[in-house]
Amino acid sequence: MAESTLVTPSSALATVLVDELVRNGVRDVVLCPGSRSAPLAYAVLAAERAARLRLHVRVDERSAGFLAVGLASGSGRPVVVVTTSGTAVVNLHPAVLEAHHAGLPLVVVSADRPHELRGTGANQTTLQPGVFGGVTRYAADLPAPVVRPGLTPFWRSTVCRALAAATGWAGATPGPVHLNVCLREPLVPDDAAPAWPDSLEGRPDGGPWVRTDVGPSSGDEPVVDGLAHVERTLVVVGHTRDPRLAVLAAGWAGERGHPVVAEPFGPASVRRAALPHGPLLLTVTDWLEEHAPERVVVVGRPTLTRAVGALLRRPGLRVDLVAEAGPWPDPSHVAAQVHRPGSLRAEPGGPGQDAPGGDGVWSRAWNRAGQQLADAVAARGFPWPSGLGVAATLAGALPEDALLVVGSSNPVRDLDLGAPGAVGAEVLANRGLAGIDGLVSTAVGAALARPGQPAYALLGDLTVLHDANGFLVGPDEPLPDLTVVVVNDDGGGIFTTLEPGAPERAADFERLFGTPTGTDLAALCRAHGIRHDLAATSADLATAVQTRPDGIRVVEVTVGRASHRQTHADLRALARGTLTG
Repeated sequence: MAESTLVTPSSALATVLVDELVRNGVRDVVLCPGSRSAPLAYAVLAAERAARLRLHVRVDERSAGFLAVGLASGSGRPVVVVTTSGTAVVNLHPAVLEAHHAGLPLVVVSADRPHELRGTGANQTTLQPGVFGGVTRYAADLPAPVVRPGLTPFWRSTVCRALAAATGWAGATPGPVHLNVCLREPLVPDDAAPAWPDSLEGRPDGGPWVRTDVGPSSGDEPVVDGLAHVERTLVVVGHTRDPRLAVLAAGWAGERGHPVVAEPFGPASVRRAALPHGPLLLTVTDWLEEHAPERVVVVGRPTLTRAVGALLRRPGLRVDLVAEAGPWPDPSHVAAQVHRPGSLRAEPGGPGQDAPGGDGVWSRAWNRAGQQLADAVAARGFPWPSGLGVAATLAGALPEDALLVVGSSNPVRDLDLGAPGAVGAEVLANRGLAGIDGLVSTAVGAALARPGQPAYALLGDLTVLHDANGFLVGPDEPLPDLTVVVVNDDGGGIFTTLEPGAPERAADFERLFGTPTGTDLAALCRAHGIRHDLAATSADLATAVQTRPDGIRVVEVTVGRASHRQTHADLRALARGTLTG
């Protein structure tokens, strides 16, 4: 932009912010409509027209936040979400919390009224700075601009600091940041505005600018300690912010002959290296007692099964953690030592390590048990319709290059227990807080971040209803190619597998936990102009999944909610019978 261009102070601020965001690697911006945020909207639109970024407009801020979460998760880049002032900002809080716990570089840019209006009763004015509490990695409250020189370097530096914090460039854990931008009227471009004195192009000489690294952390930190070889070592791979850590862990375990139990997230290669039905194996406590490990190496953050937690609390067991930057995951406070990811790159026999030894009998017993379970489960199969049956059918039908977003609650557990090995090319999930909110938008965002890759989602009916606005994609917006498989058990099926679902508590279950809605998902899809299909058989579902996604499509499978508890109990009984006779 030439210095002679006439712009308003608010337009200048918005233009500088967007320009610096793009300079530092931002390629996707999610925008919600609003009046106070108009200068930001025009600046983002101008950047899209110049092919500098991709714009996504959403009418619901909560859905917009989770769309940004999906885009960040799928791309590994920082993603910006822009809102107007007032309650619009607060509706991003669930997505900000997810980004905080998942370590995703979410950049919230909220428009605000000028400082002098706070506390005066001015309409749509509240105290927006600090609205997300202590979960943001960085927060700045930019005052409303006035026509005077010298502010452009401050604005640019603030954006750089925010992106450095969001991406973990400075060494901290990646996560959400908040730029609260106060904007003064006029809020729309005005050719009659006074000339802005600073050039909006380039940066001033001598400025301390930071070029943030927008990709995943390289993990090239020095090895500060080693993982000594212990023959009877089990490796548990949980959710990792950087999928390369999970791959590194699987390779490290393979080189040493250690069995691996992995949650169903991340690249397929990790699940291929893991024991088939490893989480199910841990439920066979009699077998586990006879084949207990001496040490468990936990990589990342386990988020799914109680069996893993029970294993880590075994008396006499040594637990080593390999953790990413930030607070290490040890909810039971059992870790003997915490290691940096570089420890997994150390060669056997290197500093702090002993060369592998032993005869491998213990490891072979674990591998043999995993294969026995896989054979037994395959021979019996799962009843149809059931959550486990849907997960197993989906896993078997997905293309090898598929991206799968799996929902919280029952779907992720059914996938973990029902799929013996790799699922597509990669599995993404909101495991930061593992909530059911925002998952339709997360799946849409992940699909948009991976154009050309067939994208799928496995969600429950309450999850879909919680974020039905995620299906709202305007006619001028990029449309994802995404097939959403919905396990419709008409309510909170997860609770049937937990303590509230015990038969002796049946009297109050339906109202407090079952929460049936009776929603017609086909009608909901029609309202959004989305294709809806009902898969009555396993073959129907397999055929739908094998059809490459084209636009948004919902494939519904109706499941009896009461079936979950029994199918899971039957699976555990099958495992016990297979391994203990």
